[in-house]
Order: sequence, then structure tokens, then C-alpha cells
Amino acid sequence: MSDDLAAAYVRYESPVRHERGHYPGVFVLVNGLAREGKLTPEQERFRRANNDWYDAAYPTPSKVDPTVYDHDITPGAVAWFKVTATHLIERIPGYLEILDAHGIECRTVRSSDPGRVVYEDDYQVVVVPHDT
Repeated sequence: MSDDLAAAYVRYESPVRHERGHYPGVFVLVNGLAREGKLTPEQERFRRANNDWYDAAYPTPSKVDPTVYDHDITPGAVAWFKVTATHLIERIPGYLEILDAHGIECRTVRSSDPGRVVYEDDYQVVVVPHDT
């Protein structure tokens, strides 16, 4: 994965692999903190309001294609924003602030070719990374 300035896609993810072998994304990381009851009331309000906004703002790949994240069919599949989806990307810093407050690293990765595309819409792609 290159940090290509002309990249078409961007992803916010942990630099540490999940037990299934992929790097969990920013939403998985913040939602995990919520499930563990670790968010402050303010962080939870932000998470809930913004998760609801994202749910309304763009398609959920697994609702369009229930197999898109099936480990047997698309092992390691992860979502990347298209860099043109600026209205979606501009809300990410609030999630990154939550992670930072909890000492959880999250990196920004850019690529023109993040993997084999298994789902695409106007805002995002889901890919099976080249390294899986």
C-alpha cells in the first residue's frame, strides 16, 4: 500500500492486524470502544450521531451485497473511501480524536490500487487487499 499523493482511495485503520489478519478500520475501532463501555458520554453522543449520519449518507456495502464481507468468499475484505467523497471524509477527524484520547493508533493510508474490488458505489470500494 503506497502513500500515493495521487491516490484515488483513502482508508483510516489500525497499524496492528486484527486476529483475522486485516487492519481494522476507524469505525470498527471506535465502535469496539463503545461496545466495551469505554467512551465518555460526549464521545458516545458523537459516535451515535455520526454513525447515524453515515448510515443515512451512503450505502452500507453488506446491505447491498450480504456476501461482501464473507470471510470465505472475500477474505480480508475492507472498505476504502474514494477521495472524492470529501463530505464523508471530513467527519473522520472526530473519530480519530476519540481514538487518540484512548491511546489507540490509527493511520491514514492512501492508494491508487488497494486490492481486488468486490464492491463499489459512488463513495467507496470494498477490496480484498493484495497482501491477503
